[in-house]
Amino acid sequence: MREIHQEPKSVADLAARSSLYAEFLAEREEILRHKWIESEKAGCDIGFERALIDWTRHHRARWRELRRTVKAA
Repeated sequence: MREIHQEPKSVADLAARSSLYAEFLAEREEILRHKWIESEKAGCDIGFERALIDWTRHHRARWRELRRTVKAA
């Protein structure tokens, strides 16, 4: 008899199905976009850590709010 629920075959498969991991990847993409924009403004690479801190302080709350609104719609 065929089993209805199948376990993920690997850790990568589990990560690919995880909504938490998907949110992490989306957030990381926004931080990298912010890093690129701010580096262009500064005329040099500002680095991931600086971009992370700046994005978290100035944009993260609004970004999350917008994502929740879009998902609810």
